[in-house]
Amino acid sequence: MTARSDNRPKVLVYGLAIAGVSTVRALLRHGHDVIAADDTITPERLAAAAELGVELIDSSVRSVDELLDGCSMLCPAPGVSETHPIIEAALACGIEIVSEIELAYRWEQQRPGGPRRMLAITATDGKTTTTKLAVHLLEAAGIRSIDAGNTDTPLVDALDAVDEAGNERYDAFVVECSSFRLAWTPTFRADAAAWLNLQPDHLNWHRSMNAYEAAKAQVFANQTAADVAIGFAEDPIVMAWLAQAPGRQCTFGAPDADYRVDDAALVGPNGTIAPLASLRRRLPHDVTNALAASALVLETGLANAAAVASGLATFVGPPHRLERIATINGIDWYNDSKATTPHAATAAIRSFERIVLIAGGADKGVALSSMAAEPERFSGVIGLGATAPHIVELFIAAGVNSERVVDVQTLERAVTQAAEWAGDGDVVLLSPGCASLDQFPNFEVRGDTFRRLVAALSQEVSA
Repeated sequence: MTARSDNRPKVLVYGLAIAGVSTVRALLRHGHDVIAADDTITPERLAAAAELGVELIDSSVRSVDELLDGCSMLCPAPGVSETHPIIEAALACGIEIVSEIELAYRWEQQRPGGPRRMLAITATDGKTTTTKLAVHLLEAAGIRSIDAGNTDTPLVDALDAVDEAGNERYDAFVVECSSFRLAWTPTFRADAAAWLNLQPDHLNWHRSMNAYEAAKAQVFANQTAADVAIGFAEDPIVMAWLAQAPGRQCTFGAPDADYRVDDAALVGPNGTIAPLASLRRRLPHDVTNALAASALVLETGLANAAAVASGLATFVGPPHRLERIATINGIDWYNDSKATTPHAATAAIRSFERIVLIAGGADKGVALSSMAAEPERFSGVIGLGATAPHIVELFIAAGVNSERVVDVQTLERAVTQAAEWAGDGDVVLLSPGCASLDQFPNFEVRGDTFRRLVAALSQEVSA
């Protein structure tokens, strides 16, 4: 590779979707020379590059060595896997690889007056809900914050957000940390970091389960003794990493944890936080999410127990997460489209006694067997998409009545079949345990489609 003649650092941003566009814009604001490349060139991405004033290179017509020539840094989009040729080439050449949350963290350290507080949350499942809940609790305490990172708002955008008067919009940031972003964070640290759970996932992105686990562990890795590391006491892998965390260690979830349920109340080291009955929904994962979010804001001193209690009582979770969307002929229908892992689907399944389950989708390379571990819960299982044949085979082998296990492929047929099968005492649960990308752009579109189909069914029944 050849050296560059100018002194401006040159950065390659690989992938120009939402996070990539924000990263390019932020790098330009901070004086970097930026080029962009992508495996898929679309009119929308070309238009975004033109608006930003950067070159967008089709990776199919330029070698990875050419793309990296003269670059001091690679910023891959979240969709660029650990095994992608651009990653392997950058590692081989010693070019620094950083995610957008790493960039944002570095810039925030240079803020006049010092950096604002950052809270971080990682997990296989439950990140988004816990992140939004932590923001809600901070708002109840009068702290202006935002959920950033693996959300609709990249952290690099949140840092520079201002109000109409030109003042900084946020006092603190709650960062949802996916493994994709944590994998490339050599210095990122949070004042408080919570790790909720770990189960196999994204093995089509990471090199191995060990690599996935190591990426998650970065949420604790760079903390100092003044920070707090918060772990789920009932997850042995999380607890093993928590024991190594340099920050002050804190647990939640188990009967003997620092943050736990005791005498029908959420309690912490300083006593009662809120009555359990004050939560709008009290399924097991709702409770552990509430404990984790409470620990984040209380251990940092950003909120007191009164504010947390107020926030817990008024929080409404985001859509597509075990969301009851209709009751038809006495049967409750639940949209859990965000359950893109077997671990998440299993948590939903264990919330009900009798279920007509709609499951399946794109294969993420993880075992689905945990979903069928309690066959007595199922009055029917309906398979969707690419993994549907495996879903059928798995649930029949587990002991579910073979006449009530079927591969229908499409969500439309699944809703029709579920309506035929569901009887007294059943719920209908869309909890796929798989990604949506075989049939839908994302889990939100899958969930919205399910909601529309169920609404149409309800109107038909009522007519």
